[in-house]
Amino acid sequence: MPDQEKKKGFRAHSRYLMASPFKVRRVADKVRRKPYADAIALLEALPHKGARLLKKVIQSAAANALSNNKNLDEGMLYVKDLQVNEGMRLKRVWPRARGRADRLQKRTCHISVELDQIAIARGEKA
Repeated sequence: MPDQEKKKGFRAHSRYLMASPFKVRRVADKVRRKPYADAIALLEALPHKGARLLKKVIQSAAANALSNNKNLDEGMLYVKDLQVNEGMRLKRVWPRARGRADRLQKRTCHISVELDQIAIARGEKA
């Protein structure tokens, strides 16, 4: 049990999402290092597809945190680490005029989120 207490952070990953990592990173930059409640409220207000994807992964990490530690409250969580990495590219053919073809690359991304709890006793992040 003491090993679980030393473990910091609660994680969630989502892989091979059909969204460009460049577009998702633009939204992720607005959410990093924010409290959980503020991050979810901001993502609900944004119209981007990446906001919906990020919201799901952050909520999954929060669910992991609350299931692992029953004494934890949502108000005690903040987004410690948020990474949007490039996944594989799906290559498709795009027909053009006069029998030619261009390559269309559909980009995918991997999202990794780590939530941690805020240490209230000292006022610093644990």
